[in-house]
Amino acid sequence: MANGGGGGGGGGSGLRMSSNIHANHLSLDASSSSSSSSSSSSSSSSSVHEPKMNALIIPVTMEVPCDSRGQRMWWAFLASSMVTFFGGLFIILLWRTLKYLWTVCCHCGGKAKEAQKINNGSSQADGTLKPADEKEEVVAAEVGWMTSVKDWAGVMISAQTLTGRVLVVLVFALSIGALVIYFIDSSNPIESCQNFYKDFTLQIDMAFNVFFLLYFGLRFIAANDKLWFWLEVNSVVDFFTVPPVFVSVYLNRSWLGLRFLRALRLIQFSEILQFLNILKTSNSIKLVNLLSIFISTWLTAAGFIHLVENSGDPWENFQNHQALTYWECVYLLMVTMSTVGYGDVYAKTTLGRLFMVFFILGGLAMFASYVPEIIELIGNRKKYGGSYSAVSGRKHIVVCGHITLESVSNFLKDFLHKDRDDVNVEIVFLHNISPNLELEALFKRHFTQVEFYQGSVLNPHDLARVKIESADACLILANKYCADPDAEDASNIMRVISIKNYHPKIRIITQMLQYHNKAHLLNIPSWNWKEGDDAICLAELKLGFIAQSCLAQGLSTMLANLFSMRSFIKIEEDTWQKYYLEGVSNEMYTEYLSSAFVGLSFPTVCELCFVKLKLLMIAIEYKSANRESRSRKRILINPGNHLKIQEGTLGFFIASDAKEVKRAFFYCKACHDDITDPKRIKKCGCKRPKMSIYKRMRRACCFDCGRSERDCSCMSGRVRGDVDTRERAFPLSSVSVNDCSTNFRAFEDEQPSTLSPKKKQRNGGMRNSPGSSPKLMRHDPLLIPGNDQIDNMDSNVKKYDSTGMFHWCAPKEIEKVILTRSEAAMTVLSGHVVVCIFGDVSSALIGLRNLVMPLRASNFHYHELKHIVFVGSIEYLKREWETLHNFPKVSILPGTPLSRADLRAVNINLCDMCVILSANQNNIDDTSLQDKECILASLNIKSMQFDDSIGVLQANSQGFTPPGMDRTSPDNSPVHGMLRQPSITTGVNIPIITELVNDTNVQFLDQDDDDDPDTELYLTQPFACGTAFAVSVLDSLMSATYFNDNILTLIRTLVTGGATPELEALIAEENALRGGYSTPQTLANRDRCRVAQLALLDGPFADLGDGGCYGDLFCKALKTYNMLCFGIYRLRDAHLSTPSQCTKRYVITNPPYEFELVPTDLIFCLMQFDHNAGQSRASLSHSSHSSQSSSKKSSSVHSIPSTANRPNRPKSRESRDKQNRKEMVYR
Repeated sequence: MANGGGGGGGGGSGLRMSSNIHANHLSLDASSSSSSSSSSSSSSSSSVHEPKMNALIIPVTMEVPCDSRGQRMWWAFLASSMVTFFGGLFIILLWRTLKYLWTVCCHCGGKAKEAQKINNGSSQADGTLKPADEKEEVVAAEVGWMTSVKDWAGVMISAQTLTGRVLVVLVFALSIGALVIYFIDSSNPIESCQNFYKDFTLQIDMAFNVFFLLYFGLRFIAANDKLWFWLEVNSVVDFFTVPPVFVSVYLNRSWLGLRFLRALRLIQFSEILQFLNILKTSNSIKLVNLLSIFISTWLTAAGFIHLVENSGDPWENFQNHQALTYWECVYLLMVTMSTVGYGDVYAKTTLGRLFMVFFILGGLAMFASYVPEIIELIGNRKKYGGSYSAVSGRKHIVVCGHITLESVSNFLKDFLHKDRDDVNVEIVFLHNISPNLELEALFKRHFTQVEFYQGSVLNPHDLARVKIESADACLILANKYCADPDAEDASNIMRVISIKNYHPKIRIITQMLQYHNKAHLLNIPSWNWKEGDDAICLAELKLGFIAQSCLAQGLSTMLANLFSMRSFIKIEEDTWQKYYLEGVSNEMYTEYLSSAFVGLSFPTVCELCFVKLKLLMIAIEYKSANRESRSRKRILINPGNHLKIQEGTLGFFIASDAKEVKRAFFYCKACHDDITDPKRIKKCGCKRPKMSIYKRMRRACCFDCGRSERDCSCMSGRVRGDVDTRERAFPLSSVSVNDCSTNFRAFEDEQPSTLSPKKKQRNGGMRNSPGSSPKLMRHDPLLIPGNDQIDNMDSNVKKYDSTGMFHWCAPKEIEKVILTRSEAAMTVLSGHVVVCIFGDVSSALIGLRNLVMPLRASNFHYHELKHIVFVGSIEYLKREWETLHNFPKVSILPGTPLSRADLRAVNINLCDMCVILSANQNNIDDTSLQDKECILASLNIKSMQFDDSIGVLQANSQGFTPPGMDRTSPDNSPVHGMLRQPSITTGVNIPIITELVNDTNVQFLDQDDDDDPDTELYLTQPFACGTAFAVSVLDSLMSATYFNDNILTLIRTLVTGGATPELEALIAEENALRGGYSTPQTLANRDRCRVAQLALLDGPFADLGDGGCYGDLFCKALKTYNMLCFGIYRLRDAHLSTPSQCTKRYVITNPPYEFELVPTDLIFCLMQFDHNAGQSRASLSHSSHSSQSSSKKSSSVHSIPSTANRPNRPKSRESRDKQNRKEMVYR
């Protein structure tokens, strides 16, 4: 394109010619006389109009051989473009006309010749057809060559190939370069004389236009319709920009002219960006399209105004021109489009004003439509649509799923808690909905560690934005309050599939609502729980917590507080909140044990940690020596004294701070043995000699007397004997299959023989426990089976599931376990569990199997199993029955929990626990009404009044035995039921645990409490007492599992009764427990501890109940019975000096050593499996009510009898009952 000048400043007005000069210059080919006269005329005119003449002469330099008379040649440049355009158009139209005429004229002749060829071809032989075939091949070859050239040209200009994309992008870039050269030349005059060999910009412009010409040829060849191609915008731009460049080279002058048309190439900007994969979304493409059209139209119109205003009107002899720069014209067009029109710049020429009239019509419409749409698209751009930039040396996690203010605030409060070590982890939230103002404010408060991005994990592009491949983990939150739990689980499973498909190695921790949906995660090939992938099933854990409360009331509250991070709240007043909050500040941590503990038994290390380090160790991660085992690492909870600590053993501790747990790692016997302040136990510089495990085991000593465990006098004979027998076989697991004697003894538990207790003791079947007494070892026909029972025992009977972890029975039809109200009223039901369930045929299943499985764990003997009675809609229970029909001692009473008649029929006043659940919680929009059924049922039970329960039992002693209940079992005997159950006359004293969906509804459960409605759930009285449980407390498990995946395994082991990944895989395969034959391997799995409550009113610990220290109780229980105490369930008003009528209890977690005990305390403990409890109650008497108290206690309360009771204690049961009724001791 030619390099010309433009009107800038006053340059345009100083370089114009008069009409006379212009007229005289038109006759350059005249004779010399004419030339002389013209010259003289010019001279005379010059003398008359000297100022104007000087202003209109084209500038001339000595190097440029230009016309010295200043003749203008703009028409030559314009003519070259017009001739090219109209000439080509004429040729195309002429070609089309001739082709049409040729087709019309030769149409008939062609048909006749074609018919003649067909006839000749059919009549001639094969040899005579060769000339015709050769001719057709020649024609085909010609057509093929032309087609191939056309296809080649089409490929060259298309963006489907790399060459085509490069060429298209190059043409666009060169077009922008030519436009930039126009911007530079616009500061020069419209027309000027320039030497091509010395003007650098003209040379560059010439090179660009040569390339444009070649590209134009390719486009012309590839065009199917040449006429429409000739009229395209890009073709018109080439016509008016390319030919003038060649004219400028020939004339040694340039004209700015129509080179501004190159701005129209900006319309293709969005296409170029799409070719480069820069624009991918529809909004971005639309935005770039609008901007490119608006800007190209704006710049093109400004170029036209700049040309006509600096040149003037031709019919006015170009005298009405004005000097305007190009950017002033851009400004003029903008104020014109926006209808502002300041008037400081305006068009003077007729052509300029005429153009402005039409431009206002189109420009105003474009401005009014394009600009608002552009602003809307820019405003609608995602505020959080950027990409995460990873920080070196800092990990990040991605949190997605159900992102709301409640879920995020609960997660951040626990994840970023100050009690954790320095959390050098950045949290990246990914959600497809932008946060509201409250959630945005929450993110801003944590801006140093939290970032939010808008997107979906189902989109790989969004996963790349948050750098999922470099993330430490991905956490998926679930909506606990959704109306369709299965749909919510399906959404989270799809999120897992998408993330694993993008990066299979990423660790995923997801929340699941329904237990049966966990099976779908196992179908994902890259899902691997061994690599840290975990699914936190809220229904499984929620019902597991509630089930454990049926065994030890208040345990759900204690466990929920242990894995939740709570700040310590100090209360000076001597109230129950003071002791409760001291326990709430404890959490669960893991730390590797010091090498000083290697070779010591677990109880010894546990006692040392509690007494000296002020730490409570409840479990260890044990590395099995059996290489054939599938999982060499197992978590053993209170494994017992036969297990020795190995090098590098991981311990599970209950402590108030992560720094405190470090003491177990830093402890050194040489440096810290004489230290009394545990805060001084820090890392020492001494190197401990590595001793063999055998030597450490030999040197293991008792913590109290310092003697070896073999010679220690303060350990029981049972413990000593166990050390002697197991020391040689070290190391063995608590469930080791190599312990043949243990396996045989466990097998004998369910296969009683006629041997007398004394013979059993001689044969080693009976433990030599201080709790043994001749009275309890009597030959009771209810405890020792007869010969006829032994003869009927079949070794092939399946009593446990295939893993040996749960009691099992053959599938039963639901009709066989259904009780009518009259049958239930005649039934002896006591010490049982009543489950009040609200649901109908359309309610979502809550998975009652997760409630029953912990109550059917195999570490209970069969006679210790609590009978479970479901009260609810039979239509709903039929849908759940498929997962329950393999469990023994289960009955169903069709009815409603709101019916007092149904509740009385199941003897709710004699139950060990009443569980209130609802499957209709998520069908109500108002969250405050979601728990209405559970609250009404709870208040209904508490307001009930009962007659003397003992009289009722006596009247029903010969009543109907419900289906599934064994009348021969000791605990179901009416005699035992009468002895165990106290007299309850009001429903307030019935132990109840109510499930809540909305935390704020906890205020309605207790009418006599003074809790503020805004109080957090864990601070309310019902939760502290263990009578209320909400699924929201499980949110803390997400962060706890991320920091330590063993915590989830430990919690699951505690609350599910022994569920393992192998069992989950089996349930995923068959959706039911499979019965298995009793083998030494499966029976060994029964040997695991369980949670229980220990009463202090009587037994060997009775002397510690009156003012004794908790630490003394801890050490005595651990040494004597391998029982690990970890909390107290105390009466709410036990701290008061005056007797109180309140029977509520609250939870105290991990009290200190010097904590004072009261006689009414119930102690949470982890007790070992008793192999002999199936034949006699020799060591531990399992009863739901201590015979020394008239207050109600569940069958999980264990009273250890002792012959040495406290002095002045009433000897007879009647006198003790009278004394305890005065104290109103109740739990």
